[in-house]
Amino acid sequence: MTPGYGGGMTEAGQDLAARVGAPKRLALPIHPDVPLWRPAGIEDLDRIWRLSSAIASSDHPNHLTTRDGLAAIFARQYFRPAHDSLLGFDSAGRVVASGLVLLPSLRRSVVRSTIVGGVDPERRGRGIGQRLLAWQVGRAKQQLAESGEELPGWVLAFADERAPRKRRLLQRAGFSLRRHFVSLERRLDTPISPVEPIGTVRIAHYREGLSSRIHLARDAAFSDHWGSAPMSTEAWDDFIGGSSFRAELSFVALAPASAGGASVVGFGLGSANEADWPHQGFRGSHIDMLGVVPGWRGRRVASAVLSAQLQASREEGMERVTLDVDADSTTGAYDLYRKWEFTPRYRKYAYTLEY
Repeated sequence: MTPGYGGGMTEAGQDLAARVGAPKRLALPIHPDVPLWRPAGIEDLDRIWRLSSAIASSDHPNHLTTRDGLAAIFARQYFRPAHDSLLGFDSAGRVVASGLVLLPSLRRSVVRSTIVGGVDPERRGRGIGQRLLAWQVGRAKQQLAESGEELPGWVLAFADERAPRKRRLLQRAGFSLRRHFVSLERRLDTPISPVEPIGTVRIAHYREGLSSRIHLARDAAFSDHWGSAPMSTEAWDDFIGGSSFRAELSFVALAPASAGGASVVGFGLGSANEADWPHQGFRGSHIDMLGVVPGWRGRRVASAVLSAQLQASREEGMERVTLDVDADSTTGAYDLYRKWEFTPRYRKYAYTLEY
């Protein structure tokens, strides 16, 4: 037996195709309120975005889906809409259900297929979501089997605490609650203490020339996080080039390198989505990624980067800063943010099927 990531076990030498029991043929759902099911195309992007926004407004209104975020998914090399997506239409031709199944090409310790999407809030409680989820799970199993890997395999889904119906749906489908993440907020009208890292590390603003080094540091810093996988170059470029990314709210921790120049040993990358502000009730920025490369932890690097981000957000006229953190992270991230006066607001739960 070989250990699976997150405490599971897999049979040595047995690939996922043998373990997962994927369907050879995936039938379309059948539901009286949804006469047409078909794969999505790029021409459906606006309709999917409107439905995603309606779902987000109901389930997690503080953080809405962006159109360019959806467009980036359709541009991924690993995403094949003809196989990995499904739309449900009512008799008037309106999209009432949308499901995407995403299996990134890069992996470290687990093969992870993530299912996203849902049903129009006005059409819930009729069994549409149950049928959509069954199709998504079947497709996710196919993806795991097609990977040819011997690593543990997950079908992963998330549900906000404000969406109890989705949580029950996942539980009824056999998913197990594996992790919870906490959305935190910090007001910016209270003092922000400046912090200097220990040793020769210095804090600097993000600049484009450091992008590839920050990407490498990101993968190294998150290598010991739950369910972590390397971030592909296209996903990284989409994030850095996205409409919400803010270079002025992003910082790096640099240390002298033996070959000259500087090594990125820590980072904090921020964004601001103005579409979220009316729902949040304040002007806010978001810390998307904050991490320190192993070997450089314990030198006040994370606190120094965080202090710089908070101060920059205040100077940009923000009222609060938000972030999401794994409540069970072994890095002590949750305790760090609480020390910096971040307060818990909402929880998001991670559910898995594991093979």
